[in-house]
Amino acid sequence: MLHHMIEFRIDRRSGVSTYVQIVQQVKQAMRLGLLEPGDRLPTAREVVEATAVNPNTVLKAYRELERDGLVEARRGVGTFVTRSLANELTTAEGPMRRELADWMSRAKSSGLDTEAVDALYAAVRDEHFQEES
Repeated sequence: MLHHMIEFRIDRRSGVSTYVQIVQQVKQAMRLGLLEPGDRLPTAREVVEATAVNPNTVLKAYRELERDGLVEARRGVGTFVTRSLANELTTAEGPMRRELADWMSRAKSSGLDTEAVDALYAAVRDEHFQEES
C-alpha cells in the first residue's frame, strides 16, 4: 500500500496562525485524497526540521485534528490519518478538479494574476455558498 506524506508550507506573512495553517493543510490534503487513512503525518521533529516551526505548535495542531476525529496519535509510532475527507469529485483525477484546472488555465492565459483569480473565485463562491457561521 502506497503511503502519502505531507510537506507543510508555512506562510509567515499570511496573518493566519501557524497552527491553523497546519490544520488547514492536513484537512485540504485529506479532501484532495493526498492523505488517506493509514498515512502517517510527519513527526513534530520532522516538521520543525523542515519549517522551523515550534514543536508545541505542531503538537497543538495535531491535537486539534485528533479531537476532530481525523487523526490518531499512537505513542512511539506516530500520528496517523484515520478518515478520508475525499470523494471522487475532489481527487486529483476527479472531474471537478479537471474543470477547475481548465478554467485556471484559461484565466492565466487571459492575463489574470493570482489576486484577480482569488477575487473572482471568492465572489462566485460566495454567490453559491452562503457563509456558514
